Amino acid sequence: MGKKKLYIQTFGCQMNVQDAQKMAVLLEESGYGTTDDPEQADLILVNTCSIREKAAQKIYSQLGRFRELKERNPRLLIGVGGCLAQQWGDRFFRRVPYLDLVVGTHQIHRLPEMVGELERAGGRIVETGFCDRVGSLDIPAQPAAGAVSTFVTIMQGCNNFCAYCVVPHLRGREQSRPLPEILREIETLTAQGIREVTLLGQNVNSYGQTLPGETDFTQLISAIGKVPGIGRIRFTTSHPKDLSPRLIACFGEIASLCEHIHLPVQSGSDRVLRRMNRGYTAEAYREKVAELRRVCPEISITSDVIVGFPGEEEEDFQQTLELMREIRFDNLFSFHYSEREGTAAVGMDRPVCEGVKRERLRALQALQAAHTLEKNRACVGRWESVLVEGQNRNGCEEMTGRTRGNRIVHFPGRTGLIGKTVSVRIGEAFAHSLRGEVEERGGADVH
Repeated sequence: MGKKKLYIQTFGCQMNVQDAQKMAVLLEESGYGTTDDPEQADLILVNTCSIREKAAQKIYSQLGRFRELKERNPRLLIGVGGCLAQQWGDRFFRRVPYLDLVVGTHQIHRLPEMVGELERAGGRIVETGFCDRVGSLDIPAQPAAGAVSTFVTIMQGCNNFCAYCVVPHLRGREQSRPLPEILREIETLTAQGIREVTLLGQNVNSYGQTLPGETDFTQLISAIGKVPGIGRIRFTTSHPKDLSPRLIACFGEIASLCEHIHLPVQSGSDRVLRRMNRGYTAEAYREKVAELRRVCPEISITSDVIVGFPGEEEEDFQQTLELMREIRFDNLFSFHYSEREGTAAVGMDRPVCEGVKRERLRALQALQAAHTLEKNRACVGRWESVLVEGQNRNGCEEMTGRTRGNRIVHFPGRTGLIGKTVSVRIGEAFAHSLRGEVEERGGADVH
């Protein structure tokens, strides 16, 4: 008898992608192999996100498409996991009556047990309780076949309680994995061909604070830098208030730490930052960026910005634009504020109307588009070290990879280069990528 089929659809952040990979690993032990076709599935899991309203609406729409599959095959099991599952709990059953399973962010490790119970006895199961220790945190996620770069979860949860953010309510308080456990996972990954790891957590800068002893994030990065086979280290996400001088110094001391940091600023207005409960000022943020660039002049800096937070006046928004003009981010993830259930910002006075939010977001994104193109054009004529990740989706005769500064580069090449680091001379710059050529003479390097 062949394996039962599991179909997983993931919405939202990379943490959700990691959780989905862990679900697949756990359920493989229960006889489930993955499929890309929901019509062939015996079990469908939708791993959800509730950070923004648009993501939540997409999830409900997708679940609606699975209803017909359930009607055709009553033995099909359908479940939801992730942040929206944690937030809604058994309310999901009222909105999606054909749902079988709701599993929260701390209960992933119990997934085989719950699926087995549904297979034996039917009914409905909802598990959204928090645990003292997140059981799934220590389960290594399985990277895609042939991958050369992957994420490694080092912690989960957040203690910051920014006014707009649901993460502490849905992921719980910070929990860090022991350093030796992370190193063992990375050593295993190198044996599978992984050459680049991105350390993942809601606030990686505070890694180690829940562990005994004096372990911190800089020690973790230093230890990973000594693992044979790992040529590149990245991390996400950093909170500016916890970006220490020691961590900044790592960009000048650890050769495998890439020259890129994602450092969400959220607003350039001190008044808005206070209302957001961010714990730093715009000037403090500028000073940390200046120190990063002093230690590592070639560093690429990306960020997040929310426009239209309650109480944001035009003057506040202009201060955000001014900060952007001064810092000139390499790229930016930007959103207009949407109210999330359970956060401190719910019901705050002086909400910004939707039309103003949209107008401000358009203006901000137009400014950033100009800055990103400016940064990309500055790469033309330079040699860039590119880790080759695979074939360009738009052309089978082109390869694609990333620079140490996290820019996407396309270039003519052969599949035998996948997993290798090559020197590419950049010839063209576009809004979201670069194009160049690997030259066999005049500076090319392949290793």
